[in-house]
Amino acid sequence: MSTSFEIKSAQLPLVALLLKTPDLSQVVADLKQQFGPDSDSPDFFDNDALVLDFSPLGTMPDAAQLPALLEGLKNCRLKPIALRQASADITAAALASGLVEAPRELPRHKPAQQIKKPEQAVSETVREVVKEVLREVPGPATLVIDKPLRSGQKIYARGADLVVLAMVNMGAEVVADGNIHVYAPLRGKAMAGASGNTSARIFSLCLEPELISIAGVYRTSENPLPKDIQGQPAQVRLSTDGQEKLLFEALKP
Repeated sequence: MSTSFEIKSAQLPLVALLLKTPDLSQVVADLKQQFGPDSDSPDFFDNDALVLDFSPLGTMPDAAQLPALLEGLKNCRLKPIALRQASADITAAALASGLVEAPRELPRHKPAQQIKKPEQAVSETVREVVKEVLREVPGPATLVIDKPLRSGQKIYARGADLVVLAMVNMGAEVVADGNIHVYAPLRGKAMAGASGNTSARIFSLCLEPELISIAGVYRTSENPLPKDIQGQPAQVRLSTDGQEKLLFEALKP
């Protein structure tokens, strides 16, 4: 994977390009090598909206390099629409090119168990919830797909879990704000916790993904999975040590 940039899921339907070098010509070259028309993944993106993130840089690039970067992104089927934490001259050049300035950071939602409240308030809330449950017990929102997903198809379970009962082929994309369950081979892209839910998980009876992502932390097929995980029943989750690493675990029968 390139060291000149990193692509992460932002708040859908956006992805973010985190620049790691002020040499934008190097970024363009790496993008072309990985996702350009002559690369092994020319259809990896499908005109996805993108935010240029300059926050990792200590030294800002020359604004004169920006047009070449924007053109390179378009050649990789990415649509740059915004930027954040850039220098004044780069921001001015971007605005002149039709981009907008994005907020400094897109907030992630913390899992409910990580939110601490005063003990008295929690007690009162629990009593109120019990009264509500006696009247109605709503089930969790779930979107169920029972047909195979072909290359180019995208499914987004907004505010819900996603259950797929058939194959997710290469080039297809499944996205959910909650968990993703694929009871068949998963060979396309899968992004769980799309709105920032770090406790979301991905399950598949045959894990062979092009890209796997939870709350913006991702891994592509360029980094092969372990032999006991590739093509096997497995689950994917984020580590709980604060390092935001994807953990792959085999599912035992």
